[in-house]
Amino acid sequence: MAADLPEFYFRTRENGAQVFRVDTANRHQRIEMEPIATVNTRSGEIKPQGGRALGAAEQAAIEDWLAARRAVLAEREVDDILRTVDHLNLTAHWAQTRADDAALDRVTDALLMAMHDLRTVLVRKKAERMGKGGE
Repeated sequence: MAADLPEFYFRTRENGAQVFRVDTANRHQRIEMEPIATVNTRSGEIKPQGGRALGAAEQAAIEDWLAARRAVLAEREVDDILRTVDHLNLTAHWAQTRADDAALDRVTDALLMAMHDLRTVLVRKKAERMGKGGE
């Protein structure tokens, strides 16, 4: 089992991770995890823990994880937006086929304001891209 374990374990949290060195070569034959750093995915900041300096291999492993994590988060963000498009389509179908007046009264103003805000942002961003020759 020890051969299957990674050298580092990344405990993800809301804006990054706590990085641990995984140690199985101890006299108790237990898995020990020594905290070595914290990582901030937004800023890219890597803070060594316990007054230690990170070695080149540790730094490289953390930077590799950070790049992979940022890619996963970016992919998830786009997927979330595409799900929103699906939800908007489902909402339009609901409003047209199943919603009663009371339900429509509850959601109409909030939906119209959110869609107006979104449309304004998207139109402005598209105009900026077109002005740059992006499309």
